[in-house]
Amino acid sequence: MAILIKNGTVVNEGLSCKGSLLINGDIIEKVILTSEFVGEEEYNKTVEELEKRISESGCRIIDATGLHILPGVIDDQVHFREPGNTAKATVESESKAAVLGGVTSFMDMPNNNPPTVTLSALEGKYSNAAKNSYANYSFYLGATNDNLQEIKSIEKDKICGVKVFMGSSTGNMLVNDSSTLEAIFRESPVLIATHCEDEQTIKENSALYTERYGDEIPFEMHPLIRSREACIKCSAKALDLAVKNSSQLHILHLSTADEIEMIKEAQKSNPKISGEVCVHYMWFNSKEYPQYGSRMKCNPAIKEEADMLAIRKAVKDGTIDVVATDHAPHLFEEKQQPYTKAPSGLPLVQHSLQVMLELASKGIFTIEDVVQKMSHGPARCFNIRKRGFIREGYYADLVLVDTSLPDSTSAASPAYKCGWSPFCGHTFTASIIHTFVNGCQVVKNGCLTGEKNSMRLLFDRN
Repeated sequence: MAILIKNGTVVNEGLSCKGSLLINGDIIEKVILTSEFVGEEEYNKTVEELEKRISESGCRIIDATGLHILPGVIDDQVHFREPGNTAKATVESESKAAVLGGVTSFMDMPNNNPPTVTLSALEGKYSNAAKNSYANYSFYLGATNDNLQEIKSIEKDKICGVKVFMGSSTGNMLVNDSSTLEAIFRESPVLIATHCEDEQTIKENSALYTERYGDEIPFEMHPLIRSREACIKCSAKALDLAVKNSSQLHILHLSTADEIEMIKEAQKSNPKISGEVCVHYMWFNSKEYPQYGSRMKCNPAIKEEADMLAIRKAVKDGTIDVVATDHAPHLFEEKQQPYTKAPSGLPLVQHSLQVMLELASKGIFTIEDVVQKMSHGPARCFNIRKRGFIREGYYADLVLVDTSLPDSTSAASPAYKCGWSPFCGHTFTASIIHTFVNGCQVVKNGCLTGEKNSMRLLFDRN
């Protein structure tokens, strides 16, 4: 059945204007917009003619008056915990939360139990997602010191990228062999996404603060233990390798002003270098550790207000073109432990779009910026096939938001399996009303419909 979404404000490719969309199956068949060339009268006539033509076929019509129509959010970094930690999260539970927040596609990380470091294990995750995911999906292959052949065997149109833990990591995924790193940067057929924190620096800092405080390290010491120096040292190494080997490097969850400047400089030599920032580094800063404690403990650590402002500026000026979450749920009782035992990571995927829309409402960004960084930017960075834009012939991944309807319930009662949110108690300025994944309405009036029509992401790469 076709669906006509009419008379909303379409936000796409730097413009916002009154528009209507015709969805046919899983594709956007028709886009009708007002513009300097198409006035209100001509627009209304075209929509009326379309509505009349399709009404005989039983087409559904959704009146989007007062709503903004955005391309669905693409989150390039989530941890949905499956396999191995399904008490915390599953692909099913977290993809439900994702679509409730307007995220229609995700890319999941390989540090599972067991780690996803072989192509056969990777395909196992794809098979699971095909059955259970409410959002479109892709999965990174994890790099190790001894799986270069697996990396070289990647089919580049089917896998989003290779994840390299260049510094601290859990499990056996720390890549610390220099010759292996060099080979990965030289030979990977796909984008290389890196976690950059220097392990030795962190170990030394941790020993220092453990000697001083024992197990009762104050949470405000977190950005001193997982310090800016650890991030800068490791990011510099990744950038050097990428420049030397002309690699497509994507540095994840940037947390310092210094790294932003380093990326700007490296891009002069290798324009394929990119960076990603996550919403919590633009929302929180180190002054808030006494209030939030473990609820804002994540890796890399959230750092100073000056870093937060520099990250916002880099997103605004185009230095950084991808905004994501690093969604990393843990059980609340785990997070309530002392510093040395409380795990790092925040559940975020349901609220990332609302965070960005709220920052836009404060004048930090425009709504066009939000779409550029959360939809267009990831689609371009990863060369995702027919997603990330509102275009005829593209998949109908869409989110309809009400920017004037406050939402206090989603943060208080999130859909995450872990059951909590760092934004608990906060009222967002905008609400997610409807979400479509491949033309299927998975969220209606802020609630799951129970329908799903997700697909594996594919990539157009030479």
